[in-house]
Amino acid sequence: MQHPAAMAKEAAPRPRRAPPRLLYVVSEDWYFLSHRLPMARAARSAGFDVHVATRVTDGAAAIQQEGFALYPIPFARGSVGLAAMLRTIRALRKLHRTLQPAIVHHVALQASVLGSLAALGSSAARVNALTGLGYAFASETGKARSMRRAISGVLRYLFNRPGTVVLVQNPDDRAKLAAAGISQKRLVLIPGSGVDIERLQPTPEPRGVSTMAFVGRLLEDKGIRTLIQAHLLLRLNGSNVELLIAGTPDPANPASITDAEVKSWATEPGIRWLGYVDDIGALWERAHVAVLPSRREGLPKSLLEAAACGRPMVATDVPGCREIVRHDETGLLVPVDDPAALAAAIQRLISSLELRVRYGAAARRLVVEKFAAEVIGNLTVDLYRRLFSARERARAAR
Repeated sequence: MQHPAAMAKEAAPRPRRAPPRLLYVVSEDWYFLSHRLPMARAARSAGFDVHVATRVTDGAAAIQQEGFALYPIPFARGSVGLAAMLRTIRALRKLHRTLQPAIVHHVALQASVLGSLAALGSSAARVNALTGLGYAFASETGKARSMRRAISGVLRYLFNRPGTVVLVQNPDDRAKLAAAGISQKRLVLIPGSGVDIERLQPTPEPRGVSTMAFVGRLLEDKGIRTLIQAHLLLRLNGSNVELLIAGTPDPANPASITDAEVKSWATEPGIRWLGYVDDIGALWERAHVAVLPSRREGLPKSLLEAAACGRPMVATDVPGCREIVRHDETGLLVPVDDPAALAAAIQRLISSLELRVRYGAAARRLVVEKFAAEVIGNLTVDLYRRLFSARERARAAR
């Protein structure tokens, strides 16, 4: 018969392992809340201990109300000098030493590069989420090609390391990064961060004047000037169409529109500048058509939300936009920087209730099937689990 002490020892429960720590590194707190919150919630529900490192402006209370630990980091946007970058890297390295995360999820190019430099030598698995490759990869000018060569060298050095994946939102960006020398086995495609399809529901069209809406930062690269020109063309041709502009300039971005220019647009007949809009569902209740004539996107959240609300879309035929705007299915695609083509597509939609209803219903179905928060959350959590398991195997093999 076994000794009672031995029996008690066998029956004693094993100590519970602490949940794996997941650290999000994002340059702005508002961007975490607007673009990564569904992923973080899914990770928390799956048992991860979620932490957020970011530049804190006015999002601290909202992040902490989610139960996430928050760490202010001195990210600097716009033209960043060496001293500012070193301050960010030092702050992140210190956080790595004290927190020792199992996984670190860097969001966008700046956080991915500085965060990866800070993580050198740590055992954390790394997710580098590139939400759009921007000017250096989108343009073929001499300056862009020079920038692309320099950036590609840095990305190859940082992103081809063991325990590292690069998260992209569309197949075009995946192909661009592969051409830049990022290993195919490091590249993972997950389309966006997820849309709350329970909160954003299809609503009836508004009564009255045909209305289109633009949602986004007021940047030249978002095509806002092209949209203003298209709107003026529509009005000149006799269309009594109205334009709602929801968004603000971004002074830290060199492509930003000035406040003075936006205010001048608001004096034109049929244009209303709303500034920042918090209740996006209420905005789409006021619009018949969503418009985004951007030059390049990762996967535009504004169009995903419009589609969730059952709104047909007009967008440029560029990476990111064409993932959600499927031509003659969920909306219409037009060439970049072409006000006449944009105006013609808008006119086609505002003139046809049948098209708007058909495209809007198809857009909603596409979001529910492919871009809903639950769908994207499950894909992201699966990625975290694979990375964590690989990390634990590598540590056990040492």
